[in-house]
Amino acid sequence: MVLQLTVADVMTQPVLSVTPDTPLQQAVQLISDHHISGLPVVDDTGALIGELSEQDLMVRESGVDAGPYVMLLDSVIYLRNPLNWDKQVHQVLGTTVKELMRKDAHTCSLDLGLPRAASLLHDRGTQRLFVLDSDAKPVGVITRGDVVRALASHQGG
Repeated sequence: MVLQLTVADVMTQPVLSVTPDTPLQQAVQLISDHHISGLPVVDDTGALIGELSEQDLMVRESGVDAGPYVMLLDSVIYLRNPLNWDKQVHQVLGTTVKELMRKDAHTCSLDLGLPRAASLLHDRGTQRLFVLDSDAKPVGVITRGDVVRALASHQGG
């Protein structure tokens, strides 16, 4: 029965992660190669400190919602040298994970019930929850797709 399942029963594991100093290109390659929408960012001890998502990368590439500071820099760079504008904007926006990561990763514990996890995914408007152990280290990830697959496999039971 789905109501009795926990996050630990359906999460994807092991979870891939990056550090703040991981080159952005390497993180992009991981996301692309593994067909995932985001990565947890961990410190030297393996504890979660943030998240890098496809959305963060899209903002970087499109410049949308980049903020007034970046928009001002963008204008200055363009006026200074319009021929190198694209290259210089990308340098300003960063080349490592720490320059694009968000520190507000959505998380849950291993023993969280699946219905509550589904509710959190919906209410927070996120694609994933990183599942943390008691040391705040990511041990898995549960996505909207994981919830739907669990519902489909447990219908009627």
